[in-house]
Amino acid sequence: MPRQDAFLDHLATVPLFSALSKKDLQLIARRAEDISVPAGKEIVRQGETGHEFFAVVDGTATVTRDGKEVAKIGAGGSFGELALLSKAPRNATVTADTPMELFVLGNREFAGIIDDVPGFARKLLAALADRLRESDAHSVQ
Repeated sequence: MPRQDAFLDHLATVPLFSALSKKDLQLIARRAEDISVPAGKEIVRQGETGHEFFAVVDGTATVTRDGKEVAKIGAGGSFGELALLSKAPRNATVTADTPMELFVLGNREFAGIIDDVPGFARKLLAALADRLRESDAHSVQ
């Protein structure tokens, strides 16, 4: 199960999940779905409501905002984590440049984790507080 191990290692680096224990990360990994996406497919669209988080196992994608390229995402990257917490519209479009393999975690699975894992919400709030602090520090500079 090397891909699962790689996914666990990747989840541990995602700011939203970085404060979680290995046991909590394993629960998230068990609830995630492994999908394949063809080159050229729009994975998420700016302005649409998001319902899932994506971790890139293989392949590359382009991130555009208002039609302008703002980033490239490859293996080890991730996107969509804020959709698990808020029903706000996506702030960018992500389109597969190559065939991609993705791990996907949807809202329902995420809500189940919050309900089933004591202390998960507290760890999640701590991770979000750290992310907010980091964002504030960057905006002040």
